[in-house]
Amino acid sequence: MNKENEAGAEPGIVETAAAEVSHPFNEEAWNRETYDAWIQRFGNPAEAAARIGKQPLKSLSVLGEAIGSPEGKRIMNLMGSNGSKAVALALLGASVTVVDFSPGNRRYALELAEAAGVPLDYIVSDVLKLETESLAGQFDVVFAEMGILHYFVDLAPFMQLARTLLAPNGRFVLRDFHPVSTKLISSRGTTAKIRKHKVDGDYFDTSLEEQEASFAKYAEGEPPKVLLRKWNIGEIVTAAAQSGLTICSLTEEPNLSGDSFDRGIPKTFTLISQKN
Repeated sequence: MNKENEAGAEPGIVETAAAEVSHPFNEEAWNRETYDAWIQRFGNPAEAAARIGKQPLKSLSVLGEAIGSPEGKRIMNLMGSNGSKAVALALLGASVTVVDFSPGNRRYALELAEAAGVPLDYIVSDVLKLETESLAGQFDVVFAEMGILHYFVDLAPFMQLARTLLAPNGRFVLRDFHPVSTKLISSRGTTAKIRKHKVDGDYFDTSLEEQEASFAKYAEGEPPKVLLRKWNIGEIVTAAAQSGLTICSLTEEPNLSGDSFDRGIPKTFTLISQKN
């Protein structure tokens, strides 16, 4: 898992012939012990808020550059997990709303915001069932990041939601793990000297894959499992463009964790698009 963000996102979304619904397998996994898992990973909300408060812009990493100055902006964080990025943006002057599936994530995020002394709106909802009547066209920036897209078996409704929420000329920022690293290459070894890579995946595979939830190693008991659909870059960019968003840039990024290995392999990407 990328060291920048081990928080993950919300449980998966699966489309049926009738409607987009949350997959109960993923829903159950994501509502198990998430609050306690974040305590284990990041410490209590007061401790985490103190760390974020020291350098909120640095904690945003590449996301901060993609969003630009957050001061005075209305920002929506889709599938915002434990709220760490949302709180950092609020500390920098943004008005932030989070939508996420998990009540445990909401609890941690609101306690984090309270400890940081910033307001935070947090909606517990399946993003594809989000009531948008009062939210449509209200946000200068909509963003989602790090471990998001593989929870969907159809990207079209998700991209359309982002467009619906954006105000005219608003920006959608999507940052996620690069499919070359998640679909094509498997890696072993934790130092540059022993690091080995093997091309053993299928870049065009469309099947669902069962994996442990991203917070599993911080949870007690049997690791919860989720179902993932891993997308390639062409599918992602096409889905954004077909939603009516205008593609502004696609940046492919190396390992940004500070380690010296994997520099020649794309590890993450940032896609920026706009509502005209």
